[in-house]
Amino acid sequence: MNFSTEFIDYSNTGYFSKIATDYISANPLLKPFYEYPVSIEGIQSAIDKRKKINTDRQLLVSVLEEQYKDVKLTDKQQSNLQQLKDKNTFTICTAHQPNIFTGPLFFIYKILHVIKIAESLDEKLPGNKFVPVYYMGSEDADLEELGHIFINGEKYEWKTNQTGAIGRMKVDKAFMKLLAAIENQLLVYPLGNEIAGIIKSCYKEGATIEQATFQFVNELFAEYGLIILLPDNASLKRKFIPIIEKELNEEFSHPLVEETVKLFPAEYKVQATGRELNLFYLKGDKRERIEKTNSTFKIQHLKLDGAGIKKELQEHPEYFSPNVILRPVFQEFILPNIVFVGGGGEIAYWLELKKVFEGVNVPYPVLILRNSFMSVCKERLKQAEKLKFSISDLFKKEFDLINELVNRDSTVKLSLKKEKQQLTELYQQFKNISGAVDVTLKQHTDALRTQALKKIEALEKKMLRSEKKKFEAQQRQLHKLKSQLFPGGSLQERVDNIMVYYAKWGKGFIRDIYDNSLTLEQKFTILIEECG
Repeated sequence: MNFSTEFIDYSNTGYFSKIATDYISANPLLKPFYEYPVSIEGIQSAIDKRKKINTDRQLLVSVLEEQYKDVKLTDKQQSNLQQLKDKNTFTICTAHQPNIFTGPLFFIYKILHVIKIAESLDEKLPGNKFVPVYYMGSEDADLEELGHIFINGEKYEWKTNQTGAIGRMKVDKAFMKLLAAIENQLLVYPLGNEIAGIIKSCYKEGATIEQATFQFVNELFAEYGLIILLPDNASLKRKFIPIIEKELNEEFSHPLVEETVKLFPAEYKVQATGRELNLFYLKGDKRERIEKTNSTFKIQHLKLDGAGIKKELQEHPEYFSPNVILRPVFQEFILPNIVFVGGGGEIAYWLELKKVFEGVNVPYPVLILRNSFMSVCKERLKQAEKLKFSISDLFKKEFDLINELVNRDSTVKLSLKKEKQQLTELYQQFKNISGAVDVTLKQHTDALRTQALKKIEALEKKMLRSEKKKFEAQQRQLHKLKSQLFPGGSLQERVDNIMVYYAKWGKGFIRDIYDNSLTLEQKFTILIEECG
């Protein structure tokens, strides 16, 4: 494919939260809540601090070697895996749950972003080595969020009775039926057979979702040297026991998050405050809250005293699962990580966690908002140009664009701004005259002016509604264009799945996203493609 690019500030898209756009613009209000700026200098500072903290690299590599034992590593992966043993090697990490078939496109964009950052830093910071890592959040239990995808606007949902951590769920007959339905949609495209073959080789009946996702992501990114980490692992959690014990004994994380949230500026929405005890009990097909009352720990129908839960932790650390508050700490504890790439929501809740990291002496990474893309056919741009709109204009709400179009192209006057100003001045004269008679009439005159202006504004709206009827063809064109570019009123990357894009263009699409991925720059990227 031949792509040209345009860039838009995130704040001008209307699709990103204020906290995300303020973070990337380095708003001073947020500075107390993170440690390093998004810059080479910030990354160097993170490296300097990380070097002072001992990471069990041998454990990490041995776990990864076990996870990859049945996988043929590419040369890049083999090199990256061995490099992790070196004290001058650091990871660039992103994390995501194992959505079926990887879920929305931004899953792919996040991974390509860490790959691009790692390669860029290899050049800019010689003497160090940087390894891209995808940390799979397979202990998440939210099947409602993770168990569906959209193909050409149609929702495909995995209906299973399985419960617990989605990574431990297995591909069942319902999943295979879903896969067959999706395959029928893919086969109409030039490379549909190729991607259908890949997913069938990864998602085999009886395989866990964690392992199937591992295989699929590896198939897509092995050539780039990506290392996938499956943290649902007894050896890694055994290393994390001191922090798990601290949480069980002291419930240390919750008050630190609460303390931070109280300091948050009022204009920012709090993302995740967690619970008093931020651990789950993960056993078999169950993922249940651990609740503490005095010195008793309750897990559904199981009750343990302090000695009992300590024994359980020592014997089965894999039963203990960090929630949204402690998962980032676990990630940074087991990886020699210096950069975390996340979406707007992730960045927002990481900004609540700095004190939690400090509480257990785990280094806090540089936070980078993940790259965002929208692909647009040149033909769509021509349609927008006929309507006299630029690509950046199309990010506005459809209602506002229609009003703008009608006000711009109508041959009749639709704005009564001048007349409203004249009316305001006239009522000021009335106010002066009536006030001279009785000062209390001034307030009455103001009320009459307000009523009159409201009626004029209502008249303006009626005039605009009537004039819109003359532009029905343009409205239909605009609605179709918006629907194509913003499926369901959202960004492509939050709805579409990689499989259709692969079915159209193969791995070339992934290569094009890689080629056009920014590193430390923070811009929304529009990819303009040559197509019909």
